[in-house]
Amino acid sequence: MPGEKRARRKPVHAWYDRDYATSQHGSIDRQALMLSNKPTRRTPDDPPLQQGLVEMATVGAQSVLWLVLAGAILAAVAGGAVIAWSLRPVPLYLSERVKRGSPFDVEFWMENTSAWFPMSRLAIRCTLVYPGAPDLAVAANDVQLPGHATDLRPGEMAVFKCPFPATLKGTDETGVATRAELYFQIEYDMPVFGLFRLSDDRGPFVLNTRLLPPRWMGRSDR
Repeated sequence: MPGEKRARRKPVHAWYDRDYATSQHGSIDRQALMLSNKPTRRTPDDPPLQQGLVEMATVGAQSVLWLVLAGAILAAVAGGAVIAWSLRPVPLYLSERVKRGSPFDVEFWMENTSAWFPMSRLAIRCTLVYPGAPDLAVAANDVQLPGHATDLRPGEMAVFKCPFPATLKGTDETGVATRAELYFQIEYDMPVFGLFRLSDDRGPFVLNTRLLPPRWMGRSDR
């Protein structure tokens, strides 16, 4: 009967459909297995190479900027020191004429030739150099500063004496003085940078007997 024939064919179709489905699922499973065995591209959690290079470049630029700023600061400090050194006070020495008494017992004048900076905490020393004798150094006394107790301001003049011992004062004081040389050394605070002390040595000064009365003068001024 037509109904029975259709009933007998159903298993054939069912078997065919099941086999086809099995073969299809089997191929899908094999493809999934093959895909799962393929090496996958790793996506690391770290930043990409380009981003890392950008960060390195940024850090390097900041380091260079700090170096440039540090160099500029050092250059500014060095420039300020050079300017202060070039404008530092320079003394000018003069001697009173030896009118009477010992040529070693005279007043000396020192002028601050700077128009900008004072000589702060001024200290003066005198050194006498005589052939065949050790150098004789003494601190100046009777120092008179017109404006301040320890500072010689711009354009001002200080007065002082060199208290050499009385043994130099003999019968031939003028002969000893003409063979001797006198040096002056001063110390004072560096302008602007007050933590440093500057020193200035001047000399030799010799007794010029061509002048009447004689006077201590720089050798180049004779």
